[in-house]
Amino acid sequence: LGLPSYDIPPGVNQPAKLRLVLAVLLGTAALGRILEKTGLCSQITFGRYVRQGRKLGVDPKLFIQDRHFNKVPVRVYQPKATSDGRRRGILFFHGGGWVFGSLDTYEKVCRYLSRESESVVVSVQYRLAPEHKYPAAYEDCLHATIHFMNNIEHYGVDPANVIVCGDSAGGNLAAAVSQTLAGRSDLPKLRAQILIYPGLQALDFNLPSYHQNRGVPLLFRERAAFFALQYLNGDALHMQEVLEGSHIPPDMRLKYRKWVSPDNIPEKFKVRGVKPLRPTDFIAEVYETVKRFCEPNLCPLLAEDAIVHQLPESFILTCEYDVLRDDGLLYKKRLEDNGVRVTWYHLEDGFHGVISLYDYCGFSFPAGKRGLDSVVNFLKSL
Repeated sequence: LGLPSYDIPPGVNQPAKLRLVLAVLLGTAALGRILEKTGLCSQITFGRYVRQGRKLGVDPKLFIQDRHFNKVPVRVYQPKATSDGRRRGILFFHGGGWVFGSLDTYEKVCRYLSRESESVVVSVQYRLAPEHKYPAAYEDCLHATIHFMNNIEHYGVDPANVIVCGDSAGGNLAAAVSQTLAGRSDLPKLRAQILIYPGLQALDFNLPSYHQNRGVPLLFRERAAFFALQYLNGDALHMQEVLEGSHIPPDMRLKYRKWVSPDNIPEKFKVRGVKPLRPTDFIAEVYETVKRFCEPNLCPLLAEDAIVHQLPESFILTCEYDVLRDDGLLYKKRLEDNGVRVTWYHLEDGFHGVISLYDYCGFSFPAGKRGLDSVVNFLKSL
């Protein structure tokens, strides 16, 4: 994947533990490349095996069952305690760059959300890239959400209190589903959307956070483009041109500049080293292969104001040491400009993926627990 020289920022809590996580990450990538070259399995297949997590035992506080919602595999978490009324329902879409992740990978996170917020949580196992390209993941999340809303009485959930939630690529999917359902009159309106360090655009991989955090685990700048291309096309061809910005026509870049621009990012986030963007020539052949990057279902930051102003109350979590930080900041501004109420939680010592490491093989970080608790507190406020 062409990993850059890594960088552990001094502001990260427990840097030694993050170095250990990084060593595992790099070791997995190296072994995956060896296995791929020997023809035993692909690098992505090996990465999935390592990240798959393990099945946990019975939870004394939750009923947990695997189901299918409109043919999409899901895992439903329901609190055992009696409730005075109908509960809130949460559709959870896991992260992993649309390439990795599973129900088991996020088992502890979903159990925690269900227990602590006393909510019914539905974790969705959408189809993964590169085998299943865009819009497969988005369609699975949308269909599972609609099925849940149409059968909500079976789960003791208040139809007026349904939330979509996701981290990283799952945050992208949650934003896309929320936008699609915003104009639907045949379904209850979503109560809220929770976007945890979401990836929301693929026009500009040179925003300040991409330069500042390009070598910070768990998501390097190159890998962000790699995953986006795997989801879009099932391959990572033209990754360098996409990183340089040669894939977007000048007129289109100008059109979207009102939404995707460093000018819309608060100055305090540009204090750390930001390199000026080197002008690159537009390459029409590359654009032809990636032009669907301009579709809001893939890049929700590009949705028109007419859609954005209909969106439900929103929670956005960002991490200082994350290439996707500015995607979250830009969407926060777009939502607020359109009159949408936004709760923003910023982890000053956080890095991409820190939530997914919660109680994960001894790799937990204080920032991850704080971030997860901020989500729970938001849910309880609804």
